[in-house]
Amino acid sequence: MGNVGLLFVGAVLFINGLLLLGKVDARAAAVFNLFVGALQVLTPTYLIFTAGGDPDKILAASGIYLFGFTYLYVGINLLCNIDSTGVGYYSLFVSITALGYSFANFHLLKDYPFGVIWLYWAFLWFLFFLLLGLKMQSLATYVGWVTAIQGWVTGVIPAALLLSGYWKHTTEIAIALGIFAVVFVVLWPLTRKSRQPTSEPAAAGSAGTSS
Repeated sequence: MGNVGLLFVGAVLFINGLLLLGKVDARAAAVFNLFVGALQVLTPTYLIFTAGGDPDKILAASGIYLFGFTYLYVGINLLCNIDSTGVGYYSLFVSITALGYSFANFHLLKDYPFGVIWLYWAFLWFLFFLLLGLKMQSLATYVGWVTAIQGWVTGVIPAALLLSGYWKHTTEIAIALGIFAVVFVVLWPLTRKSRQPTSEPAAAGSAGTSS
């Protein structure tokens, strides 16, 4: 069930990335954020209730709430045209907490790919803090691209591999994910050359789930 949720996390990150790039209307994005946010709150609730008290399963499911509440918060902000500062500072909380979940995946769950993916999410949500909390609007284009790309790399592709049974050789996947992060370094100077204005972005992303 968590893998299905991860698929739609990828979708909402992609949509929110396009929102930040000025390609998607804010209200249209808001509705989808609410859909995915609701899914990302119901999913961990179900997983925790059916975990049979297994602490590893509860730990893996608990992080999903971080992102479910992000998307609900974003959707409401966009529909009601509320200032994005609250989402921004909540994103800082998510970013810091994601570092703990990364540690847990590496050292407790031995899930190395998701250890890396949680680092991706920590970075992304820190960007949301800078953009939405500190109002660093010059970052909008960069954050938009990072968000859209992470939608595929941390959501859609892992979900597809997990659902189809091809999520194998996890050490190699973790290494590949680590190498791919260089893309975000390369994007920085490219996006600085052509800054693209965007409407007040209450966009965030990642909602992620650790399967």
